[in-house]
Amino acid sequence: MNKILTLFVFLAIVLMVGCQPKATAPEYQLVWSDEFDYEGLPDSAKWSFDTAGNAHAWGNNELQYYTAHRPENARVGNGVLTITALREPMEGREYTSARLITKGKGDWLYGRFEISAKLPTGRGLWPAIWMLPSGSEYGGWPASGEIDIMENVGYDPDTIVGTAHTQSYNHSIGTQKSGKLSVPDCHETFHVYALEWEPQEYRLYVDSIHFYTFKNEGTGFAEWPFDKPFHLLLNVAVGGNWGGKMGVDTTFFPQQMEVDYVRVFQKPVKAQPEPVR
Repeated sequence: MNKILTLFVFLAIVLMVGCQPKATAPEYQLVWSDEFDYEGLPDSAKWSFDTAGNAHAWGNNELQYYTAHRPENARVGNGVLTITALREPMEGREYTSARLITKGKGDWLYGRFEISAKLPTGRGLWPAIWMLPSGSEYGGWPASGEIDIMENVGYDPDTIVGTAHTQSYNHSIGTQKSGKLSVPDCHETFHVYALEWEPQEYRLYVDSIHFYTFKNEGTGFAEWPFDKPFHLLLNVAVGGNWGGKMGVDTTFFPQQMEVDYVRVFQKPVKAQPEPVR
């Protein structure tokens, strides 16, 4: 009788263990974030102000002057980062705005990048959430690549555009590769603009909608330079070759891009086996 009872208990334990879900590591783990739960200028441990291209209009004939450490153009409060484009004269320009970068403070190779944002509206505005290489191993732009997670131009307000730029595929030679998605309420509601970047391809999303994939063709850096660390950029441009193609409506200013959070996830590195001794 005792043997039967013992066997029954043993089988019950086996069944209970077998029914438990297996413990698995999460596919992605949070490695960097800014929740904007503070007040004042953007956190200097995570963000820098990029003003280096002001002298040459950033190569795009943009009309704004990007400022640094100026809360009128970039500030954190009420749980969001606000980047504001203003119509005001400064340094020979008619507009001011801000361009924030994580270079040297947040540089990543592969991962999932989520940016919750509400976009400005108005003809002539050009908000962007994007990534550039933190080094130039393959040469200057576009050879070392550019990943545009989200761009929106004011004369086409309902359209979100995601684009890859490489030496072989870029707008200067008319070969850029892009995906588009209609998001009519992008100026009224926060949406999550996301990038999932892996060695074989990267994918772009708005919320849970997958709208573009750029694949690694396996033919070298001219088509796929995305095997080096990149950093994030957030900015609101005014005018420019694309954003200003239909002119600028001056009656819309000031305009703001609000960012609720920026989160970066990466897959955990698998444990390496112990060397044979």
